[in-house]
Amino acid sequence: MVQEVVVDGDITLGQFLKTEGIIESGGQAKWFLQDYEVLINGERETRRGKKLADQDRIDFPDIPEIDSVIIIHQGEQ
Repeated sequence: MVQEVVVDGDITLGQFLKTEGIIESGGQAKWFLQDYEVLINGERETRRGKKLADQDRIDFPDIPEIDSVIIIHQGEQ
């Protein structure tokens, strides 16, 4: 299942993980991205500071209970 997440303004991968409750604090992002495969548009991403663009698809193949996500920037729908 793919879930659409609307964001207002720029958001980094680390901020997204925290906002969505996948991690509890921003400091966990580096650890999380080293231990779990996170794909943005099919490419492995390990940078917590990676800015997410409109229509970016984020997948978590190692964690089946987390749905895939499409980023929608508010005002660009």
